[in-house]
Amino acid sequence: MEATWATTSAGIIITVIVAVIWAWRMLNWFWLRPKRLERLLREQGLKGNPYRVLVGDLMDIRKMQKEVMSKPINLSDDIVPRAFSHVQHSVNKHGKNSFIWMGPIPRVTLTDPELIKDVLNKNYDFPKPNIVNPLVKLLATGLANHEGEKWSKHRRIINPAFNLEKLKIMLPIFFKSCNDLISKWEGMLSLDGSCEMDVWPFLQNLARDVISRAAFGSSYEEGRRIFELQKEQTELTIKVAMKAYVPGWRFVPNSTHRRMKQIYRDLNASLKGMINKKEKAMKAGEATKNDLLGILLESNHKEVQEQGNSKNVGLNLEDIIDECKLFYFAGQETTSVLLVWTMVLLSRYPDWQARARDEVLQVFGNNKPDFDRLSHLKIVTMILYEVLRFYPPVLGLTRTVHKDMKLGNLTLPAGVEVSIPIVLVHHDCELWGNDAKEFNPERFSEGVLKATNGRVSFLPFGWGPRICIGQNFSMLEAKMALSLILHRFSFELSPAYAHAPISVITLQPQYGAHIILRKVEL
Repeated sequence: MEATWATTSAGIIITVIVAVIWAWRMLNWFWLRPKRLERLLREQGLKGNPYRVLVGDLMDIRKMQKEVMSKPINLSDDIVPRAFSHVQHSVNKHGKNSFIWMGPIPRVTLTDPELIKDVLNKNYDFPKPNIVNPLVKLLATGLANHEGEKWSKHRRIINPAFNLEKLKIMLPIFFKSCNDLISKWEGMLSLDGSCEMDVWPFLQNLARDVISRAAFGSSYEEGRRIFELQKEQTELTIKVAMKAYVPGWRFVPNSTHRRMKQIYRDLNASLKGMINKKEKAMKAGEATKNDLLGILLESNHKEVQEQGNSKNVGLNLEDIIDECKLFYFAGQETTSVLLVWTMVLLSRYPDWQARARDEVLQVFGNNKPDFDRLSHLKIVTMILYEVLRFYPPVLGLTRTVHKDMKLGNLTLPAGVEVSIPIVLVHHDCELWGNDAKEFNPERFSEGVLKATNGRVSFLPFGWGPRICIGQNFSMLEAKMALSLILHRFSFELSPAYAHAPISVITLQPQYGAHIILRKVEL
């Protein structure tokens, strides 16, 4: 009896201790630590809203996003109030030295190029934030989210796939997909040689077709289901990410959670089948190694052979599946948004459209675009850079602080995040001059270094060691597509066009891009 009583008492004591520890950790997570971080930031002159338990500024951010998405804006390139309203609101209210509460985590806004350079150069000291909500990880991880040695290994193995010589080999793929689009548009022209359409879905399909062919040697039709699933997963991920994360909530079997997990399983099964099929064909000598997946598998095999076939060498099947998801997601998102905003801006600035067309006709004539000629497109390159400045695909970058760090005059305590608002930096008159809000590709006439005066103020693909590995791929594809479009068509905005840039992972036209195409008579 006494033994039973003692056992019961010990069990109760252990339960109480566990409950107290858990309660303390929860209290520290949602109240004590945020309040300590707030005090440390305010002592350094940083300003922001007072901390609100769990939600921070998330409720305000959602409200602003809902409001700006309710209607388009006037035709203007000052897109920040609509596309990045909560960050601009914070800077307007509290100044450039300010912070925003992302739930219980304060996020310090950085706009000084020297501080940005410091953060992006020291990628080991300022890593990407851990994805706290496991549901968000279901969208895509891969190289973009790895840190430390794992990031170094993945980058080393994937690099050969984006080598410039390999990209040159892929140019016929770019041409085939772009030419198919041109033929499709020509078939839609009316008798007077014009046609009004929303070019946005066509450009999305183009980018998807290119990445499908370039990454997997298949056409967009074969990858359609993967793209549709990725698109749905993106929308669900945004919905989940905008809610304050509560530990354990992911286990609640609501419809959103169930659907996200089902999409994850379906995507993995489809990609696993494609990878196994590719590996089998390569071993039999029946498949080319010039697509991204083939190059990745070959590079991975070489790594394993050189380093030894131990547990941590090379990429396993799950790693390769994650990288394939990233190929699909990043490969089509970046280029499609670059092309759509380029067409919108050249519709608004016909003089620049004419200059670009003249250059294309002069450089190519009736010849098929090749790498050397694409490299001679100075005006087209200037235009693409200015579009990337005005409408960067990703509006901002976030990094985290795991240990107390000195950054300029700031001492950032462990537990805070830093935000680099790319779109604010790109539109800053102090950095770009009084014409910062005007479309002026001429500013890039002598290259990016001259345009930025050597400062880290132009970062559409990021900057530093973690600069986007696919930037050359995206720029080559955009040059190819734009050259062929300019060669065959002139274009202007349709009266149906509604200007509504909105961030859906990347910066997209909420209501599409309605444009009038006209056949160019050469």
